[in-house]
Formats: sequence, C-alpha cells, structure tokens
Amino acid sequence: REAMRPLARSAGVQETNDALFAFFVERARANMHICLAMSPVGDNFRNYVRMFPALVNNTTIDWFADWPKTALQEVGMKFLESIDLGEPQVVENVSAVFASAHYSVIEASRQMLAGLQRYNYTTPTNYLSLVKGYCELLREKRHAVGELRGKLVGGLSKLSDTAVQVSEMSVELEQKKKTVAKAQTECEELLVVIVQEKRQVDEQQKTVTADAEKIGKEEIACKAQADEAQADLDKALPALEAAQKALELLNKKDMSEIKAYQKPPDVVALVLSGVMVLCKAEPSWNEAKKQLGDPNFLNRLINFDKDQLVDSLLNKVSKFTTKPEFDPDTVGAVSKAAKSLCMWVRAMEVYGRIAKDVAPKRAKVQAAMRTLQQKQDALAAAKASLQEITEKVLALKEKYNTNVANKERLKQESEELEIKLERATALVNGLGGERERWEGSIATYEEQIAALPGDCLIAAAFLSYCGPFPSEYRHNLVQGQWFQSVKALNIPASADFDFANFLSNAEDVRDWNIQGLPQDSFSTENGVLVTRGTRWPLMVDPQEQANKWVKNMEKDNGLKLVTLKQSDFLRTLENAISFGAPVLMQEVLEELDPSLEPIMSKAIVKSGARYILKLGDKEVDYNFDFRFYLTTKLGNPHYTPEISTKSTIVNFSVKEQGLEDQLLGAVVRKERPELEVEKNDLVVAVAAGKRKIVELEDLILRMLSQASGSLLDDEDLVLTLQSSKNTSEEVKAQLEVSEKTEIEIDKAREGYRPSAYRASILYFMLNDLSRVDPMYQFSLDSYVTLFNISLEKSPKSEDLAERIKHLNEYHTFFVYRNTCRGLFEAHKLLFAFQICAKILQGARKMNIDEYNFFLRGGQVFDRTQQPPNPVSDWVSETAWDNITELDKLYNFRNIIASFSSNPRDWKAWYRHPEPETSAARLPGEWENKATELQRLIIVRCLRPDRIVFAVTSFIVNNLGQRFTEPPVLDLNQVVVDSVPSSPLVFVLSPGVDPTNQLMQLADQKSVPFSTIALGQGQAPHAVRLIDDGVDGGHWVLLANCHLMMSWLSELEKIIEELPVRNPKPQFRLWLSSAPHPKFPIGILQKGIKMTTEPPKGLRANMSRLFNNMSEQKFQRCSKPDKYRKLLFSLCWFHSVLVDRRKFLNLGWNIPYDFNDSDFDVSELCLSLYLDEYSVTPWDALKYLISEINYGGRVTDDWDRRLMNVYMNTYFNDDALETPNFKLSSLPNYFIPDDGTLQSYREYCATLPPTDRPEAFGQHPNADIASQISEGTEMLQTIVSLQPRTAESEGAGPEDTVLLVADDLSSLIPSEFNIRELLFDQMDDPTPLTTVLVQEMQRYNVVLTQIRKSLENLKKAIKGLVVMSAELEVVFTALLEGRVPKSWLSAYPSLKPLASWSRDLLQRISQLQVWAEQGTPKVFWLTGFTYPTGFLTAIMQTSARKNNVSIDTLAWDFVVINLEEKDIMQPPKEGAYVKGLFLEGAGWNYEQSCLAEPEPMELIYSMPVIQFKPVETRSRGSKRGFYQCPLYMYPLRTGSRERPSYMITVDLKSGPNTEPEHWVKRGTALLLALDH
Repeated sequence: REAMRPLARSAGVQETNDALFAFFVERARANMHICLAMSPVGDNFRNYVRMFPALVNNTTIDWFADWPKTALQEVGMKFLESIDLGEPQVVENVSAVFASAHYSVIEASRQMLAGLQRYNYTTPTNYLSLVKGYCELLREKRHAVGELRGKLVGGLSKLSDTAVQVSEMSVELEQKKKTVAKAQTECEELLVVIVQEKRQVDEQQKTVTADAEKIGKEEIACKAQADEAQADLDKALPALEAAQKALELLNKKDMSEIKAYQKPPDVVALVLSGVMVLCKAEPSWNEAKKQLGDPNFLNRLINFDKDQLVDSLLNKVSKFTTKPEFDPDTVGAVSKAAKSLCMWVRAMEVYGRIAKDVAPKRAKVQAAMRTLQQKQDALAAAKASLQEITEKVLALKEKYNTNVANKERLKQESEELEIKLERATALVNGLGGERERWEGSIATYEEQIAALPGDCLIAAAFLSYCGPFPSEYRHNLVQGQWFQSVKALNIPASADFDFANFLSNAEDVRDWNIQGLPQDSFSTENGVLVTRGTRWPLMVDPQEQANKWVKNMEKDNGLKLVTLKQSDFLRTLENAISFGAPVLMQEVLEELDPSLEPIMSKAIVKSGARYILKLGDKEVDYNFDFRFYLTTKLGNPHYTPEISTKSTIVNFSVKEQGLEDQLLGAVVRKERPELEVEKNDLVVAVAAGKRKIVELEDLILRMLSQASGSLLDDEDLVLTLQSSKNTSEEVKAQLEVSEKTEIEIDKAREGYRPSAYRASILYFMLNDLSRVDPMYQFSLDSYVTLFNISLEKSPKSEDLAERIKHLNEYHTFFVYRNTCRGLFEAHKLLFAFQICAKILQGARKMNIDEYNFFLRGGQVFDRTQQPPNPVSDWVSETAWDNITELDKLYNFRNIIASFSSNPRDWKAWYRHPEPETSAARLPGEWENKATELQRLIIVRCLRPDRIVFAVTSFIVNNLGQRFTEPPVLDLNQVVVDSVPSSPLVFVLSPGVDPTNQLMQLADQKSVPFSTIALGQGQAPHAVRLIDDGVDGGHWVLLANCHLMMSWLSELEKIIEELPVRNPKPQFRLWLSSAPHPKFPIGILQKGIKMTTEPPKGLRANMSRLFNNMSEQKFQRCSKPDKYRKLLFSLCWFHSVLVDRRKFLNLGWNIPYDFNDSDFDVSELCLSLYLDEYSVTPWDALKYLISEINYGGRVTDDWDRRLMNVYMNTYFNDDALETPNFKLSSLPNYFIPDDGTLQSYREYCATLPPTDRPEAFGQHPNADIASQISEGTEMLQTIVSLQPRTAESEGAGPEDTVLLVADDLSSLIPSEFNIRELLFDQMDDPTPLTTVLVQEMQRYNVVLTQIRKSLENLKKAIKGLVVMSAELEVVFTALLEGRVPKSWLSAYPSLKPLASWSRDLLQRISQLQVWAEQGTPKVFWLTGFTYPTGFLTAIMQTSARKNNVSIDTLAWDFVVINLEEKDIMQPPKEGAYVKGLFLEGAGWNYEQSCLAEPEPMELIYSMPVIQFKPVETRSRGSKRGFYQCPLYMYPLRTGSRERPSYMITVDLKSGPNTEPEHWVKRGTALLLALDH
C-alpha cells in the first residue's frame, strides 16, 4: 500500500484504501502478461481450445513450427566456433549434416509410426543434445586417442633408443675386454718393481728406527730441564693473569674517569708514574694524561712484552712499588681503574724479577734443545729419505692397487655391460613383437584421429536420436543416410564405423554380457546408450532384459528399486541423490509423476560449495555419483515430447539373436551342463585374461613413458618390463588355448542351436499376439519356464539330431497347447498358421514373396493396362486383380493364359465345394506344378471363402492334425499347473460366466470358495477376501475386473507381494475380465490366462453338453428311450441355435447369447413332462422350450419363426420312431441308437470337425460370407503383425481429407427448388406428389447438411475455424472412407463413402427425373428415404381409384419377367418396383419361384416386381408361398429409431420345396447392399 501511494498521488487518485486497491488492480491488469505454453501433441490441446474458446479468441497465438534447416545449421555453426576442424568448409559441412540428420530422424519417426505404430518425437532439445554432445565427444575422443597414440609413440621411442644403445654397447664391450687384458699385464709388471723397492725400504727403516730411539732419550732429558724452568716462571703467572683480567675489565669510561682529574690523587699519580716507567715514558701526570688519551693504551698494556723487562727498568719501577701506598686495595679505595693499573705494575715487576732468576736455566735448556734439534733434523732427513722411499713404494702400491681396481672395475663393467647387453637384447627382442603392433596401432590411431570429425558426428547423432528405434531403422539412419551424407560432404570418417565399438571397449561389453545383457549388436548399442547418454535412460523393456542387466550391473553399488506405486519412492530417491546411489524405477507407464521433473531435467543448482536439487519442497544435496534408470513393461508406449526430451528412450525389446543365444544356454545347461559350466568359466577367464593383457600393456607403456634417461640404467624397470612382457605372453598363450577351447565348446553347443532357434521364433510369435489383443501378454520368464519344462519332459535320445527333433516337436506343441487356453477361438488357427509359416521360413521351405502375396493379395490401381478377363461371368473384378498380379510372380507366370486356354476346367475347380483338397484338381500343368503354398495362394485369389479350410489343411500337412484341434480348457489341469502366488485370469466373452464351473471344481476339491463382483466401493471387500484366502488357503474370484480399472494397479501391487506373504498351498486367486487395453500388463504376464467363450461347431457344442452331463442326470427320467432321443434332439437344437450365429445375416437377425442355463431348464422340463405324461406332450414341450425358455431371449419375430421351424423339425414322432432319425440333409448327423452316456459322448466325437451349412438347413453358399469375413480377418491380422513400410512422399491425413472434401463438394448437387419443379402440382397434390415433395425436402436437408459440414471442415483444416467435435467426427470418417453419421439422418446405409456418394447421386437423379418428366413407369424403391411412405401412397391411390377403404387392401406381388426397357406402360394397379436383391436364395425365371442359388452366388438381383394392392378377401390362400421379409439394408435389425424391416413379400417357394426350407436359409429381400 505504501509503495502505491506516490504512484496514486501522481496519477491523481485519492489515497483511501479502496481507491488504492482499485488503482493497484487496474495497474496490474494493464501490465499483466501471461504466457501459456501448450504442446499440440495429442488431444489435450484441441480439447482445451474447445472447452475454453477464449484461448483462441482472447490470445495471440504463436505457433512454434519445426526449426528450418538454415536455423539448425546456424545453431550448429555457433557451437562449432570453439572446435578445431581444420578448414572452414568442414565446419559448414558438419553443421549441414547436423541439420540433415535431424530431419532424417523426423522422417524415420514418421515411417516408424506408419510401419510399427511406434511414436517418437524429435525436438530442438534433441538437436542441441546432438551439437553439444558432438563437441564434447570430439574433445574426449581426441584426448583419449591422442593419449593412447602418445603412449605408443613414447614406448616406440624408448625401444628405438634402447636398440641404438644395444649396438653401441656391443662395440663398447669389445673395447673394454681389450682394456682389461692390457691392465692385467701392467699390473703384473708393476708388482715386480714394487717387490724390489720394498726390500730397500725395509733396510733403511731399521737404521732410522735406531737413531730415533737414541734421540728420543735425549729429548726426554731436555724436556725435564725445560719443565723445571717453566715451573719457576709459572709462579708469577697468577698475579700476571689477575692483572691481565683487571685490565680487560677497564674501558674507555674508566680511562676517562682518571683522565678527568685536573689533579689526580697522590696514589693515582703514583700508580700512573709506575705505568709510565714500564712504558718507558716520562713518569709525569701530563704524560700519563696524554697516554691515557690514546685509544690503544689498554691494548698496549694487555699485549705488553713482559719478557723484555730489564733490570734497569725494574729498578725504576721498584721506586714506586716499594712505597706502602702502592697497594691495590689502597688505590682501589680512591679509583677502581687505578687499582687495576696498580695490580698490573706489581705483576710486571714480579714477573720480571722471577724471569731474571730463571734465565740461566732457560739458556741451558735452549742449548740442549739446539743440540737436540740438530739430531732431530738429521733424524728428520733420514725419515724424509725413508718417507720418500716409502711413498714411492706406496705410490707403486697405489698405482698397483689402482691398476688392479681399474682392471676389476673394467672387468665388472664388462661383465655388467655383458649382462645389460643380454638383458637389453632380450628386452628389445621381447618388445620387438610389440613394435610392429604398436606401429600398426599408431597408424590406426592416427587414422582414427583424422576420422574423428565424422565418427563423432555419427556417434553423437546416434546417442541423441537412435534410442527409440529398432535395429533396422538404426542401420538405415547410420549407414543409409548419415554416413552417406558425411561421405558426400568429404567429412573425414571411418569406412567401417560401428557405434558400439566406437563408444565402448570389449572388456566393458564382456562384463555387460556376463551381467545379463544379450550379446547381439542391438543390445550392445543399447548398453552404450544407457551408459553414455547425457539424459537418464528410460528403457522400453517388455521382456525385462534391461531390468535384469541393470540390477546385476549396479548390485554392488547399492542399487535401490522403486516403483511409482510405492508411497515412499520420493524418500528413497532423496537418499539416493544425497548418497550417490543408483536407482532403478520399474514399471513406468506412459506418464511420469510430476515430482520427478527436477530429476529428469537435472535441475541442479550450485549454492556456495554445495550442489542442490530441489525435490518437491525439499532441497537435496546432489551427489554426482547418483544414477537413475527407468524401465517400462509396455511393449509400445506413447511418450509425449516432454518426456522424450528429458530422457533417453531406449528400445530394449529383445531381438531374435539375443534370445536365441539365451535359450541356447538354457538347452546346453540342461543337456550338457558340463559344457555350459566350462563355457561360462571360459567366458569369465577370457574376459579376465584380456583385461589383464590390457592392464599389462598399459603398465608397459606407462613405465616406458615415465622412465627418465636410458631404460638400461634402471634395472628394476627393465626387470619389471620383462616380467610384464612374460606375463603378457603367458596370458596370451592361455587366451589362445581358451579361445580354441571356446571354439570347440561353441561347436558342440551349436548342435543344439536348432532347438534354440525354434524356441526363439515361438516366443516372438507369442510376443506379437499382444498386437492382436491387449490381453495376450506373455512374459519372457514364463516362456523360459515353459521351455525348461519341455527340456525336462520331451523324449530323450542319444542321437543329437533325433533329440533335437523330439525337443522341437514337443516344445512347439507344448507352447501351442498352453497358449491356446488363453486365446479366443478366432485366433487359435491364426496362431497355428503363424507357427507353421515361421517354421517353414526358418527351414527355407517357404518362398517369402509367395507368402507375402498370400497375405496381401494383389491390388490394381490402374486397370487400363490390365489384361482382359476372359471369364468375367464367374471371376469377379477383385479376383481378376489378384490373378493378374499373381502372374507377375516367377512361379505363376502364364497363369493368366491358362484361364483363356482352360476356362471350363478352372470353372469346375472354382465351383468345387472343397477346392483346397486333392479331390479338386487344378487345370492343366498347375495340378502337378503347384506347391502346397501355391495352391493356397490360388484359393486365396479365387475362393476367399475357403481360406480358413485351406490354411487348416496346410497346417495339418506340415505340422499335424493336433495343431488344428486346440485342447478343451481343463480347469483341473490349470489348477495343477498353477502356483498360489500367481493369479489365474479368465478373459471373458459375452454370455459366458465361469463362476459355476469354479464353484463345482472347488466343491470337488473341498476348497472354500469366495467370490465378489467388482464395482464401485468393492475394493475393501476384495482386499479382505484376498487376505482371508491367503491366510486360510481359500479360492477367491474377483469377477468383472474391467469394471474397476482404477483399482487394478493396487491389485497388481497385492499380487506382487504374494510371494513374500507365503500363502498357503491351496490358495488361488482367480480373476475374470473382459478384454481391456488398460488391463495391467504385470498381472497378465504373471498369471495363467484362460479364454471363456462358447465352443464353436456342432461337435464341440454337443461334446461339451454331454461331457458336462452327469450319469445321474442321464438316468433320471423314467422313460429313458424317449428321454435320451429327445435329449439328443435338445442338445442338437441348442447347438444349432448357438452355432447358427456364424452365418451372420443368414443366421439370426439379432445374435443371441443362448447359454447353458437355457439348456438346463429345457432339459429339466423335458424330463419332468415325459415322466408326467404317458403320451408325449409335443405342443407343451415345444412351447416351453421354443417360446419360453429359448424364446424368452428372442425379440425378433422372424427369428422366432426360425426357432419354431427348428423345433418342429427335431421334436416330432419321427424323431422317436425312425431309427437314426436324420437331423439334416447330411448323412453324418442323426440321432444315434440308444446307449450309455459314454456311447453318446463317443458318437459326438465322431461328428465332422467342420460343419457344412447343410447341417443347419443352409445352402453351401451360406458359409461364404462368414468364411470370407473370417479368412480376410485372419489374413489382415497376420498382415498387421508384419513390419509395415511407409512411403516417404505420402500425403498427410489433412491433405487426404481436404482432397476428398473437394471432390465431394464438386459432386454434391444443389438442393431441389420444390416450388419451381412442382409449381403445377402444389395446389392439388396427389399422394404420390406428397411423397415426392417430402422426399425432396428430406434430401434437401441432407444436401444442406453435407455442404455445410464440408465447408466448415475445409475451414477447420485450414485453421480458419475451430475443429469442433462434430467436425472431427466428419474428418475421421472421410479419412477412413466412411459416411459421417450426421449425413445418415435421412436414410440408413452400410455402404462405404465412395459407393454411398454414387448411390446418393442416383437417388437425387430419380427424384429430379420424376419432378421434370412425370411419374416413372418403374420405381427404384431403394431411392426413397421412407419407402413405406411411397408404398402407402400407392395403396392410397388405389383405394381412391377403386373407392374402397385402405384398410381392406393388402399387397399382392407379381414378378415381371421383363427387362425395365421392355416395360412400356405403368401398371393399372400399384407400381412396378426394381432394384430388389434376394439374399439366401436364387430365382427361377421359368417357373417364377425361389430356387437354389448357383455356387458362390450370395446376392441375386430380382426382376421387376409389381406391388399390387388387392382387397383382402380376393387375395386367396397363399399355400406354397414363402413369406419373405423385405429389409431396407443388410443390417436386418436396423436401429431403435429406424427399423430395417418394411413389409413381407410373398414369393413362390418352388416345386417340392416347403416354405420352411427358406426359413432355415434365412432368405430375405434387400433394398440396398453394403457395397
């Protein structure tokens, strides 16, 4: 507030609180700038814009597009300024490759999305990572390679110097040997001279010794006399020394004190006079005062020559000293200095007088000493002579010793030199082998240094971009694009560049392999990406290979394991960051917790000496030893660009080669355990040996580089080098032996590779199944367990080839059997065919081109160049497209010509009911020429309805019958195969509930059983049931898990903890769920999966019903003969109703979920009523079973009619009285003779495995639609599992839709101008005119709606309006070639967009012609939006014309066997109608009745029919007529708002054919088709 006051005052605002606050708000509003950053990826941004239009209307949108290449290059140039790349052109070229690499990854990402549906986002962050990474990597590599090269150069230099020294030493050694010999001779000669001289010295030594003894005695006597004289003299010495000390204590101050006297005291003057006398000066005060002024006065006194005192001088002094006052103490009382002088004078006097007495003694001593001296001089001369001779001898000895020493030294040097030469020679020879290798290495390193600009560029790009890509995409980027760009721009690079070798060393890779990383190159690349990436690795790891590797790699470093489901994962991360521990975050999904943002972005801040990372609301000290790994089990996750830029996404999906090697190890461990142990030991030994070699070589180079001076001078160094070299040679020799042994072991192991290969391809087929259905999840660990079981249980054999065969066969079927219980029926055959195809491809027994053609068929986009179809009457355009494209394959050349030359034979084969069998012979040479796969292709081209049967036959012939007969689910066996810690998962199908089966099984095993249906609020109850089950050993069923998806993550956590909780052995956790894409992968991979769906086929349904029937139930009726036959009829009735769904529209109008409860109730009624009545109560039984029990589910009247027809067919007296009563026109299906329950089961087992349509009362064609659909769906599913490629120049979705919208806009006609067209008829409209007007009005609404939505859609695509939800629906529909739902408001249709648009134009044309030219002679009934309105108008017209009530009229239908062009006039009554289609029958023109359709004839175009109103009473009986329903379009049920049924058309059923025959056929008329 205070800060606002001056501003408010200057703005003239009052300073009240309210005014200040208002002023503040206004300023804040005026100056506030808000920046919103949103990613356009995904639907969030679009949804935000729709929900909050102000985001568009009230903001300035700045859409950041991709950086152009020029911008990328400029950024690259900026970073490269500090890098020395030589010529400036190289810098430009490198930056150009930066940009091209970035765009190539964008294109590769697009191709990967199209081909593999994998998302990858490339952002400027990746580009900056590339540029920075390149600069850092180039510096690092230059330093590292340069250092390696420097070591080798230094080592070579030392070796060269040593070699030179060795040659010099050889010459020197020879010279030294000669010198030693010469020295030896000189020593011997000198020794003779020394002996002679020594004799002379000894003689002279004796004389001198005698003289010395004599002189010594005389010297002693003289010494005694001298000592006596000195003793007398020493008596005066104490006084003299005391005087000397007194003088030394005097200083200038003392002298100045005496000198200061104007007239000294008498005693002082007396003392000074004595001093002056001794100094030979005038004994007066003036002279004394003068002497005292001399600075050296005291020194002269101290150094006074006392030996020169003569008697005259002593007498003069005595005049003073004899006076009593000349006493030191007396004088000292007056002057301290004078006292000292006094003492000195008296001392001098005493000394002089004593010396006088000692003088004669001294003279005598001196005379004796002179004599002694002379004798001593003579002795000294003798000694000098002796010394001279002695020294000469000593010199000779010294010379001799020197010569000997020199000789010994030379000899020792010679020996040392010889040893050194031998050592040096050995060293040079030993390291000589290294010289060549080092020289080669130096050349290699120099080449590498020269190639570093290009190699580092490709490696940095690989690190930045290639993580998410599979191996083939990586290879294309590196070799196909980046390397070619580098080469084209003359950037130096290695021709054999390999990313993994460039950024890793062999020792690390071996360690990784030992730690669990697969040995293939793709996995090695991933290992480098994880360890060398600048961002934390996020590993896509569906098989948990990376998980295991990281755990083993970091286990010694204190690895921490966390998941996002843990409540305390942040605390674990905090501790790890602080202490520098590695962390592995497992089971990451497609979104990361926002709290991980600082870690992922490495938001490290330096605060003083600390490095801090803010995690949540805490500041954590950052330890740079911290490492963070993330893994996800999702096979194909879609990560946003935000996650992609903050992590290195690494695709760790296991590769074929890597898994094959792992499984090979498993086989050998089981079959030849000693081989695998030896192999593993060898791998470790070889890795250790090679590491030792590298260490020794580094040691040698380091010692060579660090050695100062000559190598040969350092004995320790040479010995160490030699030892290292010897050790290196030993290790190399061991490695050679080990590697040879390893080769032998590998050769032995390779014998088992076929089984590992088979197991590998089977796993990848299982892995691919997850793309078919998200519930098909299989973990690698579970699969390896299966493989180990196969190894254990498969037949053994001593013969390796036989053993491999047994193992492959056993494991293949074991995998098939175990997998099938978790697959839906529709996918079991697909899985078997995939197994068969992959095995044949692996054995090189299948032509890949032909196989791909079988899957995809042939497509012709331009038919102008297509050969004409010579058999167009029975070969469709699509089939001919396939044939013409098939002719282009090498093995199918001239197949087109065979259709012209053998049309009749081809037609006969085409019309054969089972063309895939050997009974149907191919025309001409093709019968003997075509292989089994080629026959399969021909079936696919011409008879797509037989694809499933042909594939089944193909599997039987190559793998065996058992691969086409999936085992029936045995819950008892499932329980045996399961463990308490793994869940058992039912994947549900509509109408199937496994609860009752589980309850019965639990009762049989006497295990308590609890169940709960999941839903809102049920989680606590479910947890309690699981806890009780774990503790008590109960069975727990959690039903309908898909209804509580949000809780399943908690359930997954509970399941993960089950092994730790150690549940009781009886405990089992059962789950049931409908297929759901978000179902936790972890639960599916850990558990045993079982699909529950109604069995398909009459045999399967019949067998299931009788197998589930107890003997007690079978025997309970009192009338067993009737009961058992009618029970069989009831089972047949149930099976037919259930399995008739496969005929689609020809089966039921509405597919019903008949289940076992319907059968159980009906069987109970049958038993009760037979017991109750003696005569069979047919009407009651039929009504109860058909109308109530089963009929209670039926809501369509035509379906109810069909059910009653079946009931009347199977429940009648003939069924009881006729032996082997036939249940269909086929001989295989009849009521068997009465017998035991087992006999009925055995009979059911003899029924055909594949049901022909006649068993249901259908025509053979009835299967065609469903069979084509089933076969096409199977092939499309297999194709979806194949890698797809994307055309690089293909148009985007927006462009495609825009093109379609433009085409439609140009095709759609204008709305009808009704007043202008019908001006004359508006005043008095007839019923038909009213219909015409109403139809025009409805079509006007449709045309307006179409035109408006197309215009808005084009604007939305161009960004002019918001893409609303309605427009997005239109966009998606047009992109997929469908009709938008909003355009179908007038009439329903199943046609694709192209056909629908043509159909719309025809409808508009009919109304236009009618309005302009009058009422047409023949009406196209399909063209009306409400055909019933038109028919009502026809009936109204007839009623008015004949003046009868419309209620009394009914329709009569007359089929006109004329072409439309031959009809000249409209009928007198009613109307001619064209364009009806007959489904489920053909038409006999001659007899004008229904007939059997031709083979492959699914739809028949009916002739013109007269819809004729007649009075009900004159209509007559309609016996022999089939009441055929007429539907608007193939979806016979229609919708709630718009039923498809219109009216019933009476058609003649034909001679000898009852109407019920066509009821079973599902025959109906259609106004429109779906194509």
